[in-house]
Amino acid sequence: MDAKIPDKIFFKIGEAAEIVGLEQHVLRYWEDEFDMLKPTKNPSGQRLYQKKDIDQVFKIKRLLYTEKFTLAGAKKKLKERKKKDNQMDFGFDNNKPLKEWKKKTKRELSAILKILDKY
Repeated sequence: MDAKIPDKIFFKIGEAAEIVGLEQHVLRYWEDEFDMLKPTKNPSGQRLYQKKDIDQVFKIKRLLYTEKFTLAGAKKKLKERKKKDNQMDFGFDNNKPLKEWKKKTKRELSAILKILDKY
């Protein structure tokens, strides 16, 4: 579904629009609507998209055009994904082996401290 992104650091808005298959005005509109889509601008004010920006556009496009989300729904979905991506789940809740390991480690550290206190 997603086109291959050329191996470049920056893409002008026209190049980015061609890669994702959208018009430039759609990208400019989405920049206003989606906080996570903020391409950098060069000193003359020209938008410079990076690969991460183009990936973000592909995600937005899929949510809006394929999965038929509204703008508000797509924003909410992207924020949920970002929260999930940033939060690691180690499954520490009710993890008996982990609790045993922590107790053992505390005992061993206490023993080490007692030995060090003798010196």
